[in-house]
Amino acid sequence: MRNGPSAVVGAAVLWGTAGTAGLLVSADSVALAAARLVIGGAALALLASTELRSALRPGLLLGAAAVAAYQLCFFAAIGRTGVAIGSVVAIGSGPVFTGLLSWLLHGQRPSARWSAATTAAIAGCAALIAGGGAQTGGQVLSGILFALAGGLLYAYYAVTAARAISRGLPSNAVMGVLFGGAAAIMLPILLWQGTDWLATPSSLAAVLYLGLGTTAFAYFLYGRGLRTTPVATAATLALAEPAVAALLGVVVLGEHLAPLSILGLALLAISLVTVALPEPRTVSR
Repeated sequence: MRNGPSAVVGAAVLWGTAGTAGLLVSADSVALAAARLVIGGAALALLASTELRSALRPGLLLGAAAVAAYQLCFFAAIGRTGVAIGSVVAIGSGPVFTGLLSWLLHGQRPSARWSAATTAAIAGCAALIAGGGAQTGGQVLSGILFALAGGLLYAYYAVTAARAISRGLPSNAVMGVLFGGAAAIMLPILLWQGTDWLATPSSLAAVLYLGLGTTAFAYFLYGRGLRTTPVATAATLALAEPAVAALLGVVVLGEHLAPLSILGLALLAISLVTVALPEPRTVSR
């Protein structure tokens, strides 16, 4: 059954639309992230319904804290390094940390093909973003450390979710606990930041899409994908997110891709196809 990678890529496509949708909202980035997580987490918890209690485990509750902390680390990173560098370090380091954690904690050693494809995919992401010619400001070192912490946090909650699902817990319940718990953590931050900006129809519509589409539905798909896809492979497939974001920038926002960015897109596409293909089976004699 090969619909697992398709579900993960579907999730990444939805994540890639978040930046464009966020441009419709004139709100602080932390408030926007908190609102997105509160809405999406609440929806995932409701979707899990009666199954939610079966997944209330200490490890998953710690994973919920990692989901919330990832948001804060990510925005702390881009506030110090700029969007380009912060994004490529956080998103690009995620698959590496995921593969390492899967290996160290659960003995799931990544294949040589995964290692090669993931290295190429990260290089593609770097070329894609570097081709935009973005500049970075001060506090770069601390921003990179925040971005690396974000990549590690993402890897932790992805590996935690995959482990729980592999042990027989329903994927909806696992995502409900992870993101419902994160929503509870982020709700005070949202209230502290203020919600007056939600009064305009465009802002409300954009936040509902971000919460229900790019969070709730995306992580519903991601959870389904983890049922049959190794978590290290899923993390690499999720690198489709920046490619989708870049393409939307060209098609919707009229942005221009430099030749280096186009090369990065091609390299990323080849890498994702490579990692999504089934591993060759060893024939016993």
